Amino acid sequence: MPFAQAPGPGAYASLRDVRHESFWLAQPDRPAARAPAEGALEADLVVVGAGLSGLWTALRAKERTPELDVVLLEGDRIANAASGRNGGFLASSITHGYINGLQRWPHEFPTLYRLGLANFDEIAATIERYGIDCDFTAAGELDVATEPYQLEGLVEHRDHLSAAGVTLDLLDSEQTRALVNSPTYLGGLLDPHVGLVDPARLSWGLAEAAESLGVRIFEHTEVTGIERAGASLRLSTLGATLTTPRVALTTAAHQPLLRRISAYVVPVFDHVVMTAPLPPEVSEQIGWQGRQGVGDSGNQFHYYRLTADDRILWGGYDAVYKKGERPGSSLERDDFLTARLVQHLHDTFPQVAEVPIEYAWAGAIDTCSRFSAFWGQAYSGQLAYVAGFTGLGVGASRFGADVLLDLLLGERTERTELDMVGSKPLPFPPEPARQVVIDLTRRAISAADAQQGRRNLWLRTLDRLGLGFDS
Repeated sequence: MPFAQAPGPGAYASLRDVRHESFWLAQPDRPAARAPAEGALEADLVVVGAGLSGLWTALRAKERTPELDVVLLEGDRIANAASGRNGGFLASSITHGYINGLQRWPHEFPTLYRLGLANFDEIAATIERYGIDCDFTAAGELDVATEPYQLEGLVEHRDHLSAAGVTLDLLDSEQTRALVNSPTYLGGLLDPHVGLVDPARLSWGLAEAAESLGVRIFEHTEVTGIERAGASLRLSTLGATLTTPRVALTTAAHQPLLRRISAYVVPVFDHVVMTAPLPPEVSEQIGWQGRQGVGDSGNQFHYYRLTADDRILWGGYDAVYKKGERPGSSLERDDFLTARLVQHLHDTFPQVAEVPIEYAWAGAIDTCSRFSAFWGQAYSGQLAYVAGFTGLGVGASRFGADVLLDLLLGERTERTELDMVGSKPLPFPPEPARQVVIDLTRRAISAADAQQGRRNLWLRTLDRLGLGFDS
């Protein structure tokens, strides 16, 4: 079933009393902000950015090398950007999905798959070890088909992955609807190695865990510059200077402190809505007893899930880019796109048409042309960075953190020998061509979904270049 391109009056009516803020960050027990850094400080390692990537880097640094003096700097609040605005899908894949990894690094995919599963298990163990209350559940993810061509694609994906050693369960319409009851479902592919979390609570818990090991965390401390200071690096903020031999940059979609990163990353804005808690009779109609995360199979796709208090989080479809826009942009509110998301929710689950939408928000995703993280170094190896998670960083950020530390500490590991780690994505063209190319690609993707998945010459060309793109 193709999704509507315009919202109906019922979608707008559901948004009558919506709060335009992230549900995850709007909780009354959100921790108070830590004090900003002041004066002249020194550390063995300074991590810039307290989203999940930076939090994992700081925590893993102390777990791996307890004697390191680690400082974590955040320009705003912990998890205030993408880490507190995503859907909370904790995937085991470190390559933005198995198919993406298999297509880009076929010879090392078995290793990437194994490392991803181990990373997933270590995240679960960390949550348990530090007692992090983040509603973690290893519920799995259901990839659903709503049109015949999508069902054919799921069969093809299952077969490709089976040949590569990944076993996923292919379900027919009846089996899929027995798990989650939508009249639109024609079939599904179930991956058991995906978890769900409250991403803000995971971030807050990681911050507490890092502090328990001695990490110093400063919020409202924006780094404005980096320069050499003898054998060390000096970071400048409005109220402090920090001198350190090692810097880890984890600033995602924010304006990078290294100009070279800008060639590889574009910030695209992804919108999310969340219902009020479902009435018991509506929950009974939908089923969803296994509480799996769900994604549909269009080029412009949706992701959705239940929260611990039985709300439906529904996001995705559009990925909006505009030159110069970064987290905090006015692009984080778009009433038309939000209402269209609600329309798609109602099309998928007519049972929730009378349930109000209580929250709507957006976040900026650090997208790169290969859709999965990449790493680099500067200042003779004293600075390392990671970026480009493209929306699946909740789980992959821990793996990314360990690679960062391998690079900064000069440790040769199985991770650092990977082609994935040693290579870069293709850069995006400079402006104004960048905006033109992205807009052209978005229109082509929308046309493909309207034409049974048939990709035009432009998209086929991008595919051949390894730049195949979806929402």
